[in-house]
Amino acid sequence: MSDTIDHQSAWAAFAARDRQADGRFVVAVRTTGIYCKPSCPARHPRRENVSFYPDPAQARAAGFRACLRCRPDDEARDRVAVAGAIALMEAAETGPGLEDLAAAVGYAPHHFHRLFKRATGVTPAAWARALKSRRAAEALSEGATITQAIYEAGYSSPSRFYAHGAQRLGMAPSAWVRGGAGVTIRWTIATTSLGPMLVAATERGICRIAFDENDSALRARFPAAEIAAGGESLAALAAQVVAAVERPGRDLTLPLDVRGTAFQEAIWQALRTIPPGETRSYADLAALAGRPGAVRAAGSACGANHVPVLIPCHRVTRADGAIGGYAFGAERKQILLDRERDRAE
Repeated sequence: MSDTIDHQSAWAAFAARDRQADGRFVVAVRTTGIYCKPSCPARHPRRENVSFYPDPAQARAAGFRACLRCRPDDEARDRVAVAGAIALMEAAETGPGLEDLAAAVGYAPHHFHRLFKRATGVTPAAWARALKSRRAAEALSEGATITQAIYEAGYSSPSRFYAHGAQRLGMAPSAWVRGGAGVTIRWTIATTSLGPMLVAATERGICRIAFDENDSALRARFPAAEIAAGGESLAALAAQVVAAVERPGRDLTLPLDVRGTAFQEAIWQALRTIPPGETRSYADLAALAGRPGAVRAAGSACGANHVPVLIPCHRVTRADGAIGGYAFGAERKQILLDRERDRAE
């Protein structure tokens, strides 16, 4: 049995039949000799008869067999299929269609479409669009021109990139280099129920959101930029950010001006595919970004997120379902998740 599992959180997820915990661990019942998914609808055993294992293989090695009602092995098999499909999309110059992807991993197209969306939060077509966007970002970071990046990423024309690529992060393909030299950043402090919040933006879009920060922190972050108090245009933008804090989970398309490494931008892109009110682990997030082994780096990319709430790093929790860390405090993170879940009900 793995010591990495928070048993209290795992039991709480099992007691609530939390589908979001499926795939994170399995529940083994000593009195029946079976293991189940956390969401299994069967009657719950007593707590002292339950053990938790990270995956079905470890439960089987301990002598348990799969539950015939919730079929926990199917969850693992589905995840392997989704991972295989993602690998195929990563390796292809142009994205395979749904039927080809489904056939390659041994599923019917309609069933695979449903399980892919359940596992990743987006459809295979949306994933393919995000992959193109990431490839364009990587090409830009390696010094390619915008036109070169567009075609190397697989877009058929610049208009397709600006419609489906740059727009996905809401940013123009401009670089944050030399501490913001040549850029004017306007700022304001907005009042929210979670405390005072700094909102800062360039002429292209929002570049920084932070609780408990002021213009001094902004100057330290962008030492070469011109920092100025915001005007009426920023006030209107800040009001929309406040609305996102008070009523998170709405489909906002606020303009952003953020820049990171290609991997950071892939992680930020993946964060925006997580449905409001749902969570993913850092391992899930790394897989969503096409780098399943880069779990620690995925956590660092979340920490480097300049615009929390709009790029929702609060939707990432520990593998055992525990709330985990957050740059602005675990309490704020929990409140944001609770508000999203309330809106989703």
